[in-house]
Amino acid sequence: MTRVHDSGEDDPGHLSPEQKGNAAMAASFTADLTGKTAVVTGASSGIGHAIAEEYLRNGATVVGLHRRPVATHGGKYVPVAVDLGEPDQVRAAAAAVLREHRVDILVNNAGLNLRHPFEDFPFEDWDRVQQLNIRSVVELTQLFGRPMLERGAGVIVNLASMLSFTGGFTASAYAASKGAVAQFTKSVANEWAAKGVRVNAIAPGFIDTEMNVALVADETRNRKILERIPAGRWGTAEDIAGAALFLVSDAARFVHGTVLPVDGGYLAR
Repeated sequence: MTRVHDSGEDDPGHLSPEQKGNAAMAASFTADLTGKTAVVTGASSGIGHAIAEEYLRNGATVVGLHRRPVATHGGKYVPVAVDLGEPDQVRAAAAAVLREHRVDILVNNAGLNLRHPFEDFPFEDWDRVQQLNIRSVVELTQLFGRPMLERGAGVIVNLASMLSFTGGFTASAYAASKGAVAQFTKSVANEWAAKGVRVNAIAPGFIDTEMNVALVADETRNRKILERIPAGRWGTAEDIAGAALFLVSDAARFVHGTVLPVDGGYLAR
């Protein structure tokens, strides 16, 4: 069941009053997730934190996989400490969660971007990015997806990127990993759609989170970024959380294999 109500979101910051109103609309869509359990990776901050909060507000139990402790989540939140950069820890954490929970929703949000000119890119850093951004996504999708397939029901949302579509600069490892996330999403959706499991992805645009504090504060770069965004503002983590709520709701029951840009029109420019 889905419905629309007046939003009570906190101000997202760095936005004009009109832009704040537009951002708040992202949280006006609600869905009944009562009785559902969602696993969200990287739920300790930024986009993952906002997605976890959105699911909790809509009645879900949320299991957060992250390295850093979380003190702000309340309600039915279950923290699980794990370094998703370590394959053994990924498998152990998934097994522990599945012993205690029936997982209905998986959000693969955690990610890492290490920048180097490609001619000098250390392969140690390349491997770290691939492990977190694509290998852990693949492995968690398989581990949590198998029980979903057995039940004939489940939803998986992966976090792609604008660099799933564009190349960027000094971000070859990140672009390669996020391009892989987009194609992986489509491929698995083709296999699992008829078996009752929906697999989609979100491609965030420029989002005002702690990862981008330096960009927001840089007047020149900030101005150039805003000139490229038709909506005229940075996105908020809540903008992404609204899309993540839609994709796991019954309103998206016929949505499979989509990589949904949430970018203020950036890619349409």
